Amino acid sequence: MMRTLSVISFARGAPAPECLDGALIADCARAAVENDPAVLGYGAGGGYGPLREWLGTRHGVQPAQIVVTSGGLQGIAFWFEEMLAQRPGRVLVEAPTYDRSLKQLMRLGADVVPVPMDDEGLDLDALERELATAEVSFLYTIPTFQNPSGRTLSTERRRRLVELAAQHALPVLEDDPYGLVRYEGEAPPSLHELEGGELVTYASSFSKTVAPGLRVGWLVLPASLAARIEERAVSTYISPPFLPQAAVHEVVSRGAFEPNLERIRGLLCVRRDAMLGALERELAGRATWSRPEGGYFVWVELPVDAGELLVRAEAGGVTFVRGADFFPASGGERSARLAFSYASPAEIDEGVSLLATLL
Repeated sequence: MMRTLSVISFARGAPAPECLDGALIADCARAAVENDPAVLGYGAGGGYGPLREWLGTRHGVQPAQIVVTSGGLQGIAFWFEEMLAQRPGRVLVEAPTYDRSLKQLMRLGADVVPVPMDDEGLDLDALERELATAEVSFLYTIPTFQNPSGRTLSTERRRRLVELAAQHALPVLEDDPYGLVRYEGEAPPSLHELEGGELVTYASSFSKTVAPGLRVGWLVLPASLAARIEERAVSTYISPPFLPQAAVHEVVSRGAFEPNLERIRGLLCVRRDAMLGALERELAGRATWSRPEGGYFVWVELPVDAGELLVRAEAGGVTFVRGADFFPASGGERSARLAFSYASPAEIDEGVSLLATLL
């Protein structure tokens, strides 16, 4: 089966174009400049003050504990750099984990140790064994609608993870860009909420809830760490771009954030349902997959090598990300990440059908 039109992408972990409300964002950006022309100049390295205040209230911390960054990954990179400088040692990550964060760790020369997962998230028995083996710098985790697996750490495991962090004085970076993009079920408490924010740093962004092109992310940091991270930010880019941060603040201050989020949830829930339905129809008995309650991704365990399948799939008109890309060394050779967030429901049906014929 060969397609002559554009490739159907299950590789793009991005919101569908109709999720982005250009009119709302343009109006908010214009209002932000009119209300405060200073957003066109340099500003504090920690980000736009009113947005820091709003985020501080939302997370129950002081505004000075919020550092607004140029996208979520920038904040993660700052945190990695600071922690590895202060606490040399092994870095524990989920297996699989976000490939861009892996690249940052590899760039820094970190000794990355993968910890296995199951359908309830991180295997805490395996984590405890690693903590007892040798010195650990920190744990990096994506506990809610994980990228790439779509899995969510259960509340029971979250409580135990916080207990282990306290026992071992283990810093934890909780990466949560997808948590608000929930289609069903009740949201578990964040690790940051459960632990109190002394050991757990919380990272997120507005890329999935407003627009990725604005590049507005943030960290919620222990007070002792916030000033050092802000200093890294200033040394890196002098001042973050205040206009997009002010535009996001305008979105939230005029009460448009929650309605926009509900609209996004509705658009992406249809795509999630289309992906799960197509997999059940086309691959039942031949493959297994995660069943996320939110987020962007489904993790598929295949009966064949994913890299070999990807070559044939791209020739046929559909693409995805092979599972091996989400492991620091070996692993995931027969796995694939399928993103349902960008393709239309009709494209999802066609793309999964094509993959099924190739299998």
